[in-house]
Amino acid sequence: MTAPGGIDPSSQHAEPEAVAQVSATRAIEGRSLGQIAWMRLKRDKIAIAGAVIVLFLILVAIFAGVLTKLNGHPPSTFYSDQIDPNTGGLPKGRFGGVSSEFWFGVEPGTGRDLFSRIVHGARVSLLIAFLATGVAVATGAVLGVTAGYFGGKIDRIISSVMDILLAFPLLIFAIALVAVDPRIPIPGGGKENDLAVPRLVLLVIIIGGFSWPYVGRIVRGQTLSLREKEFIEAARSVGASDSRIVFKELLPNLVAPIIVYSTLIIPSNILFEAALSFLGVGVNPPTPTWGNMLSDAIPWYRADPTFMIIPGVALFITVLAFNLFGDGLRDALDPRGGR
Repeated sequence: MTAPGGIDPSSQHAEPEAVAQVSATRAIEGRSLGQIAWMRLKRDKIAIAGAVIVLFLILVAIFAGVLTKLNGHPPSTFYSDQIDPNTGGLPKGRFGGVSSEFWFGVEPGTGRDLFSRIVHGARVSLLIAFLATGVAVATGAVLGVTAGYFGGKIDRIISSVMDILLAFPLLIFAIALVAVDPRIPIPGGGKENDLAVPRLVLLVIIIGGFSWPYVGRIVRGQTLSLREKEFIEAARSVGASDSRIVFKELLPNLVAPIIVYSTLIIPSNILFEAALSFLGVGVNPPTPTWGNMLSDAIPWYRADPTFMIIPGVALFITVLAFNLFGDGLRDALDPRGGR
């Protein structure tokens, strides 16, 4: 029966019930851990800002060659016409020669374009940091989970190696290793024909080789708590091998802390590479890095502070962005450890 005005009374009761059912369905809709972490991360505006800067820096590093072509000044080309001979090698103009043609100015003494060297330095610094972090995370995760799961003698050996590496004066030992400039012997080729290890590869091995104990300790500690959980006991009860438990059960449950620590170790590796380059044992010139640019700026910092400020600011912003993003990611994946 239809009420006056053409309204069916039954529809007035049916519609709220349908809405309630839809609301209940939405209320109990499940979310994955990744979705929950993403919702938390989106609410952290500082972490998102750090992530945007990190993404921008990665794009700058990837497209450094394109940006250099747009700028029109290769990073290793000398522009002597931009240097004032009457000032002992200082750039012409104010603020280190900043102009519409040279966006960040030029290098004192040589006239090389600072913008091109900054973007190419970003490529080198980020490449070394990411590769070294990959070496550290892969080594630390495997050895850490192995030590935590098996325990006993294996745990004591791996933990002792970690303690020994952590006890070394890292910077001094890295300088000594880089200064040796090792070579790969070629059978029958003679010592003079031995293959020299590229400096970039050597830096990745050294930085990653000294960074993995930090990852290993964290993974070991997490593994010690996970190995007593019910799902590990269930895997053992159905006859799963130790290697399957380690790589199929434990490591997937350690992805979150590994990712978080990776984002926090990258800025440390960037600073480590910059320190080695600053001390003259990093990437060989004329390849630009932010560390060797800061080193080159020392004789000029009083007369031309722009030359030191620009790579210093680039290094500061990069490290800060990675730290902010890493802190936000840690809080999103582990709210119990939030700030």
